[in-house]
Amino acid sequence: MTILAVLVLVLMVLCGAPLFTVILAGGIFGYLATDIPLSVIATEILRLTNTPLLVALPLFTFTGYLLSASETTQRLLQLIRALFGWMPGGMAIVGFLLCAVFTALTGASGVTIVALGAILFPILVKAGYSEKFSLGHITTSGSLGLLLVPSIPLILYGILAQQMDVGDDFTVKELFIAGLIPFMLMVLALSLWTVFRHREVPTTRFNLKDLWEAVKKCRWELPLPFFIFGGIFAGFITISEIAAITALYVLIIEVFVYKEVKFKALPGIVQESMVMVGSIILILGCALALTNFFVDIEIAQKLFSYINDQVSNPLVFLMLLNVFLLLVGALLDIFSAIVILVPLLLPVAVGYGIHPVHLGIILIANLQIGYFTPPVGMNLFIASYRFNRSIFDLYVATIPFMLILLGVLMLITYLPFLSTWYQHF
Repeated sequence: MTILAVLVLVLMVLCGAPLFTVILAGGIFGYLATDIPLSVIATEILRLTNTPLLVALPLFTFTGYLLSASETTQRLLQLIRALFGWMPGGMAIVGFLLCAVFTALTGASGVTIVALGAILFPILVKAGYSEKFSLGHITTSGSLGLLLVPSIPLILYGILAQQMDVGDDFTVKELFIAGLIPFMLMVLALSLWTVFRHREVPTTRFNLKDLWEAVKKCRWELPLPFFIFGGIFAGFITISEIAAITALYVLIIEVFVYKEVKFKALPGIVQESMVMVGSIILILGCALALTNFFVDIEIAQKLFSYINDQVSNPLVFLMLLNVFLLLVGALLDIFSAIVILVPLLLPVAVGYGIHPVHLGIILIANLQIGYFTPPVGMNLFIASYRFNRSIFDLYVATIPFMLILLGVLMLITYLPFLSTWYQHF
């Protein structure tokens, strides 16, 4: 039965079956083999629907798609350009920040490359940056915001980890706080290298009038980050409530104030965003059913015992984990990777004394770098298609950025304080 089940699963993968069907089939085969009633699967999916945090997922996704359908990105670009354009490397830093914010809101690095690439690429080249640097910049920056609130991958990790009830308790708010310093370190490292690498690029003069004009154009968007950050970190409002208010606010300003999103376009935006959310929730529900089977047969404990026999040092385990996650990040999209890996890795990592919050930051940081890791990183192919460049050109362009981010990843991995500092206050 076991060999036949494995063969069926492999055949499903080779035939291109949707991921959720493969995960669900794995769970069904497992339950049948151990005489556990299949009703457990329905119970796990029902348990997922009772998770209050799940409401934030579609609301933040809808907000991101609304913003991407408007001219918000152009207004934000003008504002950040007015603020940082006078600095050495200012335009590149503008690009890092803009891409990070856009990716944090949409949860999709590919969308950032497609949506902002046409705007940023000619601006960077015109500002004096080489074409090679500009290609690497946009391809890399597409995944920068995955550690920044309200990152959907972080929310997804939080939902899964909380359902497993392994290790110390934590909230998604703590994940958002934990992601701040690693995110800032990544942007800072890339910015410092950019300033050093492109010292000769001319800067623009700081103009208070231009800044004021940019602020006036962004006057409706400016309260948004303060509300989201303030609401989450102050703790006076839940994440689901923040998501609901944010979605309503963005809907009002884009449809009724700016009038950049027409009523007739709303059904299409809702459909597009909810298709993405539906696929995530479907995979998540099936993954929880499979996770329950793993718990019943104690696969995590067996995996930990095996790894612990081979690797007793937590530092060596973390190094191997990074290599493994980079490879997975290059092969799978981040949502699939999270729902597949968290049930297996979290109990093992906790066995090595790694805090679940620290593991979450390591996981997301690795997967975001995996997006542009040769030879099959997803961002490489999206950028190749978007800019009509060979995939080899993208390899060469992204390598310096990847090496810098790998250096930051080592700091995040081996200095847990960078992720868990908030616990000491």
